Order: sequence, then C-alpha cells, then structure tokens
Amino acid sequence: MQILYLDSVDSTQKYLKKLIKEEKISSSYAVVANSQTDGVGSRGNSWSGVRNNLFLSFAIPLKDLPKDLRLESASIYFSYILKETLAELNSSVWLKWPNDFYISDKKIGGMITNLVEDSLVCGVGLNIADAPENFAKLDIEVDRDELINIYFINIEKKSLWKQVFSKYKIEFYKNQNFYTHDKNLIISLEDASLQGDGSIVINGERIYSRR
Repeated sequence: MQILYLDSVDSTQKYLKKLIKEEKISSSYAVVANSQTDGVGSRGNSWSGVRNNLFLSFAIPLKDLPKDLRLESASIYFSYILKETLAELNSSVWLKWPNDFYISDKKIGGMITNLVEDSLVCGVGLNIADAPENFAKLDIEVDRDELINIYFINIEKKSLWKQVFSKYKIEFYKNQNFYTHDKNLIISLEDASLQGDGSIVINGERIYSRR
C-alpha cells in the first residue's frame, strides 16, 4: 500500500477519489492527513474532527479484494478488520452495525465505502487523540502511523469474508440497545437478525449498509 501523508486537506476521501478519476494511481493507495476541514461522514454528514485524530482513506482495486467479498459486505469487512487491529493493541472497541466504532455506548469513529471506477474506496475517521462533544476517544494510547501500518498488514492477509463474518456475528448482540438509520428513519436494532451477507432483517425487511 502506497501512502501519501498530508498536513491538512478538505477530505482525504475527496482527495483520493480525485486521484483515481484523474488516473494518477492504479494500485492500492492511501491518503492520511493530520487534519481535515470538510470530511465525509455517514449519510452525507461532515466528519472533520480534532487535529491529530485518524483521518484516512484508502483505495483497493476490485480485482485485489478477497474472492468471496461482495461489495455490500465491504463496510463490515474492512471495519471489523480495523476493530480487530485495535483489539490487538488492547482496545475494547466494538463495531456497531454496520461500520461505527464504539467504546461502551459512545461513538469514536466510523467508516464509509464507495465504488470509484474499478476501486473500492474506504474512508475512516477515528478519535485517537481527542473527541468532539458527545463523542468519545479511543481507550488506549496509540501511535497513528503504527496503527495504520498494522491495519494494512492485516488487510493484506486477504482474510475471506466468511472468516471475518464468523467472528463479527458472535459480537452482533452488542447492537441490541442501539439504532441504525434507513430511508431517513431511525430504526431499533433490538430485534434485528443478521444475515450471511452482512445485511439485517427487521420486521421482515432486509436492510443493507448504504455507506
């Protein structure tokens, strides 16, 4: 994974998408910034955060993804690998469906995924240094660059979706007291049933991550 480090940018994801569309990169590539002013969060919200938190976007060509990974499962797949990376460093972080990182009942970050040309682009925001009001920060001290390095090593192992999902589904019960969003509605996860492709079924309706 080639990594570009920036001091400040409007959005690591927007920057990376531009590089892809202008055909300036053709292999796995990442953009990291010390701060961003107009980051992209879930459902079109902004995620700018505090300087020296983790602002990361990376692109992986579709041909290099694990052979059993479907695009609708990508958010959970790459989010859970990051969750496991943090757990290796002794964090108690857990993954709220489908791609929000939590410490106890407080959000500390999230991930969104997009298809851009022939690459999957993942954008990550994580409060590792400090947290805005109503959010929390990571429960361990961690060097940002070390975290990124270990994360990419874990990604490059190309674990199969079924291997990642088998571990995620064991922890899915943690979602019971939380909510998700679908079609501008706030929906309780209390009775959600997790499906093999990472979607959930609530009241007979199947919901996929749209992030």
